[in-house]
Amino acid sequence: MLQARVIRLDEQAHEHAHDHHQLVMSLVGRAEFEVGGRGGEVCRMRACLVPGDAAHQFAGMGDNRMLILDLDEHDTPSEDLELLHRLFETPRYPALDVDFQHLLTYAGAELERYGSDSILARSLGGVLLRALHLRLFGEQRRQPQGPLDLQRLDDYIGEHLARRISVAELAHVMCLSPSHFHAQFKDSVGLTPHQYLLKTRLDRAARMLRESNLPLVRIAEECGFSSQSALTTSMRRYLGLTPKRLRSE
Repeated sequence: MLQARVIRLDEQAHEHAHDHHQLVMSLVGRAEFEVGGRGGEVCRMRACLVPGDAAHQFAGMGDNRMLILDLDEHDTPSEDLELLHRLFETPRYPALDVDFQHLLTYAGAELERYGSDSILARSLGGVLLRALHLRLFGEQRRQPQGPLDLQRLDDYIGEHLARRISVAELAHVMCLSPSHFHAQFKDSVGLTPHQYLLKTRLDRAARMLRESNLPLVRIAEECGFSSQSALTTSMRRYLGLTPKRLRSE
């Protein structure tokens, strides 16, 4: 059984468990989850895989619309059971690349328009599930030649976040060509270097908004945004919140 639905998650925290798996993805905004003791955030760049029977807590953050797949192993073909077992072996917060985000946007628009068509909902849900499985476990994924030193990269990015950081610059830090670095980074992290930099900038800006009283223009500068409006636009697009709303929460 596979059911797909688009809903808004309430800002009040909820806790429950159920015997079916869930894949939670964001069309707009974000939500906080804790599954089996593992916390994480659902946003445009990251989903949440909730194994059946796993106790979990969740709360929407501001304006949000989540596309949720409910997956029951009852009457599931054997070839699909293997896919479900691998995906939901443990709670995960997989990163979503740009192509998957485009697919998710299309599926969400179709469901919001024709959500009462159960055949369409199952078909779209199956496509999203298979696309995510291929990204996590697909045999055609490029294998990196060696593990990237992600801590070294994070340290470098954190030190220079207030200015523009190019992919070529990060590749130089890792002693790789830009093309090899880009491919290896995406295989290791699940995001392109550009997406990862943007997520890092947004994470730091959100933390500064919550923990300091610095003016927004100063936060934008320290997090490497070209202007206060650029920060506001990125937060609204990827987090579903304005800086003012985030600070008030």
